[in-house]
Amino acid sequence: MLVLTHINITMPASGESTARHFYGELLGLREILKPETLRVRGGLWFEAGTCDIHISVAPALASLESQRHIGLACTDLHQLRTRLTVAGVQTDDGRPAPWKRFFVHDPFGNRLEIHEPAGFRG
Repeated sequence: MLVLTHINITMPASGESTARHFYGELLGLREILKPETLRVRGGLWFEAGTCDIHISVAPALASLESQRHIGLACTDLHQLRTRLTVAGVQTDDGRPAPWKRFFVHDPFGNRLEIHEPAGFRG
């Protein structure tokens, strides 16, 4: 059996403070310290329940409109969406689904689905 332990997304060089604000302050995820040997590469790691989000430094790529995304469960969708909106972060409902959710792009263009816990597993 395989168990998902982390996902890796990218950001441009020197994006750490922006990532800390978005993932740490706005989304409320706890930053975890990268192993010392990996810190020289830049980037950050965040704890998201039983799965970590690793944000690595990579060159900017052409933006492609895509359905690729990370799914994050949230117990208070309305409160989080309000906090993001007040901070000037645009959210959207996405395509209709049988659970409550919304989408947001992080400051680096990575698409996130914020959904009710266990919503998509019904």
